[in-house]
Amino acid sequence: MSFAGRLAAAHAGRASTDDFADLANLALDEGEEEAALPLVAAAAKRSNAARLWQWTGLLHRALDEHEAALEAFGAAARLAPGDAGIAHGRARVAYEAGLDAVALFEAAGRAGPPNGDVLIGLAAARWAAGRGEEAEAALDAIVAEVPLWLPGHMQLAQLRALMGRAGEATASFERALASDPASVPLWRALFELHRQGEDYAALADAVARAGRAGVPASEIADHEAIAAAELGQIDRADRLFEALPGEAMRPGTRIWRVRHLLRAQRFVAAGALIDTEIAAGGERRAVIWPYAELLWRLTGDPRAGWLSGEAGLVRTFDLADRLPPLDQLAGHLRSLHVARGEYLDQSVRGGTQTDGPLFSRIDPLTRALRAVIVEAVETYVADLPPLDAGHPLLGPRRGRRVRFAGSWSVRLRGGGFHANHVHPQGWISSALYVALPDRQPGDVADAGWLTLGEPQAALGLDTPPTRLVEPVPGRLVLFPSWLWHGTRPFGEGERLTVAFDVAPPR
Repeated sequence: MSFAGRLAAAHAGRASTDDFADLANLALDEGEEEAALPLVAAAAKRSNAARLWQWTGLLHRALDEHEAALEAFGAAARLAPGDAGIAHGRARVAYEAGLDAVALFEAAGRAGPPNGDVLIGLAAARWAAGRGEEAEAALDAIVAEVPLWLPGHMQLAQLRALMGRAGEATASFERALASDPASVPLWRALFELHRQGEDYAALADAVARAGRAGVPASEIADHEAIAAAELGQIDRADRLFEALPGEAMRPGTRIWRVRHLLRAQRFVAAGALIDTEIAAGGERRAVIWPYAELLWRLTGDPRAGWLSGEAGLVRTFDLADRLPPLDQLAGHLRSLHVARGEYLDQSVRGGTQTDGPLFSRIDPLTRALRAVIVEAVETYVADLPPLDAGHPLLGPRRGRRVRFAGSWSVRLRGGGFHANHVHPQGWISSALYVALPDRQPGDVADAGWLTLGEPQAALGLDTPPTRLVEPVPGRLVLFPSWLWHGTRPFGEGERLTVAFDVAPPR
């Protein structure tokens, strides 16, 4: 039965406990949580069924109503204290809400068989609680015992980077490969780690070592081509991409070939591949837009104007008079910056980024911040140019609740900046300036400014930004997630921002 049919049955009083659970599940899948929540919550109160309280909590969580979600999961846990799924959900919601969730994750671990998601959640909770060394030791012990637990290796690598020890990020992989040197899953996970960290020399070295260890050529060919391309080895990358077997030319590999062709300035070939990816639709289309915009702009293709030239796609909102006091907000955000190093796979250079979804926190300052942001996003969406079904920003339906695909804070120190990047999982991206450094003698005019439309330096294309935005405390900038963006370095001081991605409407 469809969501609409189940909703009608629930309104008519013809729904069982299982029907309400199915209604909640469909609501989460289709983005209809607001419609389902009152009915599921009322059913939970009538039946006092642990499962319905769990679903009520999940619906509240999807709406970023974590305080209410905690209450619902608390009721579910009291009714079913040994249920591992409920225990895990309760711990996850507490962590996202900004509470100390270590004890709850530990309880969830005791409630059922070993669960990788619980173990990774426990590590994140320990890190947030200032117990990073404990989190590191526990993860290291587990991957030593279960060396093919790849998410554990990846989490441990990220944790060590955040602890300021990025040089040790691959240590657990290397230990596991010393015992099992021909393990394809371990090698491919290590390749992915180097690729995410944009360390292509290390990727090339790992690919060569995997080949010497006897890993089949078909399992290393794609990353060998990627490494050669990103290292600027144009002729070698040509040969390697051409030689890839059909199964190795995965959708993700096609993006790297597009990058290679752009770097080599073979714009006709790049355009043909980009057009193929756009026609494929789905995720393949979503991730190709930044390269399409860049190519069309470079070649004078009129589609560049269609994609990024419309008025209203980039907007600024000066919100200082509506936000919580900026000095208080800055102090709160600083307390969340516990990392000593940078994420391996993010754009921050010379600074730190908070962990976990910022806008899910339940403290009053964050809730007030979120409310102001939602109002600004709603205004931005309402004022966009007319609907255009083929356009990645103007195509999705409007009038839907604002959902966040991620939210975080960045604190840059003197000389820090964001490398140019995009957010392929987002719809609308952002920068909100909370605290900025004073200008220093000798600063260039655009020190610390946001750049839009300037591609990654690694592409080797001398393409200036299409727009520069001056940072001002309390200013929010909104722009399409597929638009290249970064920042200029600044001199001394601190640059404190909040950023988020709005998820595409469902």
